[in-house]
Amino acid sequence: LIFDIKVLEDLTKTFLTLIMSEKESAFYRELKGSDPFFLMAGPNVIQSEEHIFKMCRQIKQVTDSVGIKLVFKSSFDKANRTSAKSFRGPGIDEGLKVLQAVKTAFDVPIITDIHECFQAEPVGRVADIIQIPAFLCRQTDLLVAAGKTGNVISIKKGQFCAASVMRNSADKIRGTGNPNVCVCERGTMFGYSDLIVDPRNLVWMRDANCPVLADITHSLQQPAGRAIGEGGVASGGLRNMIPTIARTCAAVGVDGIFMEVHDNPESSPVDGPTQWPLRNFRSLLEEIVEIAKVSKGKSEFDIDLTPVGEEF
Repeated sequence: LIFDIKVLEDLTKTFLTLIMSEKESAFYRELKGSDPFFLMAGPNVIQSEEHIFKMCRQIKQVTDSVGIKLVFKSSFDKANRTSAKSFRGPGIDEGLKVLQAVKTAFDVPIITDIHECFQAEPVGRVADIIQIPAFLCRQTDLLVAAGKTGNVISIKKGQFCAASVMRNSADKIRGTGNPNVCVCERGTMFGYSDLIVDPRNLVWMRDANCPVLADITHSLQQPAGRAIGEGGVASGGLRNMIPTIARTCAAVGVDGIFMEVHDNPESSPVDGPTQWPLRNFRSLLEEIVEIAKVSKGKSEFDIDLTPVGEEF
């Protein structure tokens, strides 16, 4: 018998997808079923347990009233700061204690990031979603260590990567036997100190065969684009453009939205210029939920190339 290679490839892909789908966690399926999307939100970094509790309580009040699934976000260590002198957070031991406490107190799932392989196991015992930073999206050992936890893994697309790369990154997670993976758009380098969001990536990344997320705050960073004292530099950002990117992503259609929110962005020790003010959190969330509900962006448009005569 002579088989069409393309048909065989499609059948194999379908068979493997069915096998992997049976291994999906209940939490992952809940995220995939979120309507119109789920939200990952919180301050960039843990400043104190008191601050984290305040932020989670206030953010959850909003998401509960709007009817959106919340995954609370904060980092225990910002290992890729522009300067070695910059604030990094409390570290893994103290940070995980704080995240576990807020998770228990508010019955909310947690997302936080890892930078080294040894962090995967202890973080996986607390976090429901392990985030892979954009700079590390191709690091095989890190992806494999994260995948072996069995947790949901969110991989941010590198600012230097094409959308097509994310399928390979997602496959590195699936190669560990873990089907619980998402990919996240967070902007593409445009010159040396700016990022742009190409909405086409939100569609092209669907080729990774997993939920597509959009980071609407880091996407507005201007890496090392802000001069500081003594001749140093720090990352700036375009906070006023966050609504523009949020509206765009909601219209194109994504499965999850990531945004950093702070009650006093001007005082934030990390990424202040791109953290969204808590005071404006409800209004923006309500708006993008409404956009997502009326958009048909998740459905492929049926383009008709039939020649048109006088009647159509």
